This record gives sequence, structure tokens and C-alpha cells, in this order.
Amino acid sequence: MRNCRYVVHSGTVASRSADPKDSRESKNGGRPPLDAVSLAIIEQLQEDGRRPYAAIGKAVGLSEAAVRQRVQKLLDQGVMQIVAVTDPLTVGFRRQAMVGIHVEGDVEAVADALTAMDECEYVVMTAGSFDLMVEIVCEDDDHLLEVINGRIRAVPGVRSTESFVYLKLKKQTYMWGTR
Repeated sequence: MRNCRYVVHSGTVASRSADPKDSRESKNGGRPPLDAVSLAIIEQLQEDGRRPYAAIGKAVGLSEAAVRQRVQKLLDQGVMQIVAVTDPLTVGFRRQAMVGIHVEGDVEAVADALTAMDECEYVVMTAGSFDLMVEIVCEDDDHLLEVINGRIRAVPGVRSTESFVYLKLKKQTYMWGTR
């Protein structure tokens, strides 16, 4: 587990199985705002996703059972998820890239098609020079070429792509969730 971190992602949680009709129009998805105790629990888990509920309870002034209940509620509501984040290089994925995509027609339909691809880790609709930004994690350059040329460009509505191949990852954190 040396090359693996446990982190908590907070905010809008997206996954490959997310319902595309799940509108997150307001800042917190229409849910009531989180109270200070829930935010403190999230901060504790962002520091260490394996921190025991008893230790979190001591830090935030709740019982272990109350923390367990709140964490489960935050998970069930999609406010956060607790995941192991690996270093892609150490698990055989030596090529990462961000791909900017220009779309003709329905951006949502293209985004949904890209979301279904395992190599697409993040799919973000943007305002600016690209309609979509997609982070891709691949085994090597041949795999990256196959994904971009053979699959992404084949999606109906994709007009053009521009690839930004990662040379070195300098910073990747997930501590922004409660500031």
C-alpha cells in the first residue's frame, strides 16, 4: 500500500454510474447546507481516510456511533466518497493526458459517451475554448492513440480534439472540499 493514499472527495461526486438526469444546479445539489460538525468530519477524513470514527468523534465532539452515522449519511447523499488513490505509474498506467474536445450538437450526449469509457477518469463540460475537458489514463502511447483516435473521435458529435500529454504530475490534492 506504499503507493496508495486514502482520500475523501467532497463536493459533487461523479461516477460512471451517475444518473445523467441528476441535476446539480445549486451549489450543494439542492441539499441543505452542511453544518460545522459535518464539515469538520470531512476535514478529518481528508487528512486520513482511514482515521477511526472514535478519533474523529474526539476531534469533533461526537460519539463514535454519531460519527459513523454522519459519515454514512454523507456517503449516501453523494456529498463525499472515500477512495484509495493510486499513483498511476506504479500500477502500470504510464501515459496520462488531458484532452480538450470541441463538440458539434449535444454536448451532454458526447459527455455521456465519454463517461462510459474506462480510460476517461474525469469528464468536465466547460465554458471557454473547449466544450469538454477529459482526463485520460492509459498504459502507454499506443493505448492513448487508440483511445483518442479510435474511440473518442468516433463518438458522434466530436468535431475535434487537442491533447495535452502529461510529462510530470507536480501536485494532486483533494483537500479543497471544505474551504
